[in-house]
Amino acid sequence: MAENNKVIITLVKSPIGAKKNQKDTLKALGLTKMHKSVEKVNNEFIQGMINTVSHLVKVEESK
Repeated sequence: MAENNKVIITLVKSPIGAKKNQKDTLKALGLTKMHKSVEKVNNEFIQGMINTVSHLVKVEESK
C-alpha cells in the first residue's frame, strides 16, 4: 500500500510586496496569516507550489 507522505508548510515571512502569483499560491495552500501551518499530501503539484513561495515558507516532513 502506498505511503501517505505529508508535509507541514508554515508561513514564516510576510507576503507584503510579493508578486501576485506568489500571494495567490499562498492563498491556494491555505496560508493566510503569519505562522499558520497546513498539512498537505506531498505530491508534484504541492512541490511546485512550495517552489514558487519557498522564500516565504518553512517545510517539514510530517510523521
